[in-house]
Amino acid sequence: MRIALLTQFIDNESTRKIVRAGEARGHTVDVINYLECHMTIEANAPMLLDARGTTLPRPDAVIPRVSSLNTFYGTAVLRQLQMGGIYTPNSSEAILRSRDKLRSLQLLSRKGVPMPKTAFGHASTRTQGLIDAVGGAPVVVKILEGTQGIGVVLCESNNAALSVMEAFASLKTNILVQEFIAESKGSDIRCLVVGKRVVGSMIRKAAPGEFRANLHRGGSGEPFKLSPEQRDIAIKTARAMNLGIAGVDLVHSNRGPLVIEVNSSPGLVGIESSTSKDIAGSIIEHVAKEALKGAKEDRTER
Repeated sequence: MRIALLTQFIDNESTRKIVRAGEARGHTVDVINYLECHMTIEANAPMLLDARGTTLPRPDAVIPRVSSLNTFYGTAVLRQLQMGGIYTPNSSEAILRSRDKLRSLQLLSRKGVPMPKTAFGHASTRTQGLIDAVGGAPVVVKILEGTQGIGVVLCESNNAALSVMEAFASLKTNILVQEFIAESKGSDIRCLVVGKRVVGSMIRKAAPGEFRANLHRGGSGEPFKLSPEQRDIAIKTARAMNLGIAGVDLVHSNRGPLVIEVNSSPGLVGIESSTSKDIAGSIIEHVAKEALKGAKEDRTER
């Protein structure tokens, strides 16, 4: 099977892991830098070309790893492949939804997924109201477009929260205000969901003096055995977002597990190192199985 790996980071370790896992299972994996692609759009003949103007070979499936830095262009390239009927575990629409923190929370709320109390409003007019809506300080202020812990600020006092929100408002940046879950003690749980199962999970602990547990922020990870409730919530979250591959982040609270983040292009290095599991292999096997099933259904319909 020919699998396209859509990424702008063609030399990073997550890319190499997926390529090695695919080749070890007898597949051809084409690494495509979507920033070097362009498209031709005409009736019934969508085409994807490389930087030299050569039509790219048609894959049987595509694994998108679209960076938040270029979401619009990356999802446009993915959509071009989808127009050709090529299977992908994460559609362009699902990725766009996952990148919008507000929309993600709204979708999860509708599906009954537990999460910290969150408020959104026009920060220039209702700063105090947003803080009060989540129960008062301490609160976490997040910009809608941030990833890897960037644009996430813990405000321990009401005045600190007002100052941070006013600073973001002056930059015309949309923000969320979220209750601070003190009992999580600077840790969270990353669940890697592939298809209908969790294929790996780790607990991440924040570095000293830091409340964000992201590995990119200096946090550490170690394997973690999920409870049945945590596992069910992670799978339910990925399904609600229509993501076949997802990193779901949970925190422990006094009222049970809460979802704080959903990532449509989760990194593989940290969780594979922490769990000693072949996450990339699980991704390849899922994608190959689903693409083959779709091809068989297609032939049956004809």
